[in-house]
Amino acid sequence: MNDLFSNIKGDKVIWATTALLAIFSFLPVYSASSNLAYLYGDGSTFSYLVVHFFHLVLGFCLLFAIHKIPYNYFKGLSILMLPVVVLLLIYTIAQGTTIEGAYASRWIQIPVVGITFQTSTLAAVVLMIYVARYLSRITEKEITFKESILPLWLPVFVVLILILPANFSTTAIIFTMIMMLVFLGGYPIKYLGIILGAGLLVLTLFILTAKAFPGLLPNRVDTWTSRIENFADDEDTEADYQIEKAKIAIARGGIAGAGIGKSIQRNFLPQSSSDFIYAIIVEEMGLIGGFAVMIAYLMLLFRIVIVATKANTVFGKLLAIGVGLPIVFQALVNMAVAVELFPVTGQTLPLVSSGGTSIWMTCLALGIVLSVSVKREEIKLSEEMEHEEENPLDILSEAI
Repeated sequence: MNDLFSNIKGDKVIWATTALLAIFSFLPVYSASSNLAYLYGDGSTFSYLVVHFFHLVLGFCLLFAIHKIPYNYFKGLSILMLPVVVLLLIYTIAQGTTIEGAYASRWIQIPVVGITFQTSTLAAVVLMIYVARYLSRITEKEITFKESILPLWLPVFVVLILILPANFSTTAIIFTMIMMLVFLGGYPIKYLGIILGAGLLVLTLFILTAKAFPGLLPNRVDTWTSRIENFADDEDTEADYQIEKAKIAIARGGIAGAGIGKSIQRNFLPQSSSDFIYAIIVEEMGLIGGFAVMIAYLMLLFRIVIVATKANTVFGKLLAIGVGLPIVFQALVNMAVAVELFPVTGQTLPLVSSGGTSIWMTCLALGIVLSVSVKREEIKLSEEMEHEEENPLDILSEAI
């Protein structure tokens, strides 16, 4: 056991917070899975708990392996992985998967093992690393908009356009995070307005084309627009049904909660173990449990910023922010949906919701952040050793 802990490097608070969220997740997942167990199984939630455990074990193995890789290696890996990600996204779209008549090509099935994988989550991590790499290269240069179109914005828009038809919320989150990253990376603000306008124009053209020619492009435009309209108009739809049940769960939880395993709304919420797991947490553990989970993510945010601040290179700073910030942002979006501050998005609660891809990509991103912190620790340790090795007698003799 001591050998294991001796091999764990990097920011200890991030390790501890990640582990606590993972351990905590077993309670709401086990409780919230009862609805799925009765609808699609024999009523036993134990199998869902085993699957969740398997996902977490693989996730932490990935986290451990990634945090051992020097973060500078991710510069080259992002260039190699970007075309792979584009091909995976094209393959995902080409499947033409539909769920209840709506376009939903988000997953591919990994051969042999039969595990499904959501390609857009991998694309998000790779794209953030790629953008961080580009920004670190132009730090000391005076960049023009024309020079940045091909190396920066073309790959960004290609990836986002491939994700957009099946997953608007993920596209919006990635675009928002990239805009924030390039702003922090010193990209000229006057050019950001052009990119924002171009993004809105592409989205508008896509929606208008999908509306005018429904069979031309695979899309979920009707689902997006209905969710936004219903969020504003309070019409009675399936999305509103989920929100109403989530609000009932939160109201029932009160301050201290109804008790672990005593949720009622888990039997009515279709996505109680994934998209709306935060509502189940509040119902069973009250506002105390809900705030505790929120504080855990804010602690992650705080430590990610600390790691970025102490990184020894510009790339390290941008890399930690680029892959770490979306985790916390996604968590806040998930919570906001549960309390009806946002329309239904389909975003999971990182490390807590069930779902393999979400857990694995969150662990991948946290592993990269830890890799940045490991480098800082190594530099600090090296400086301390050099200081300790200085012989006071040698210093005295040099002075004389």
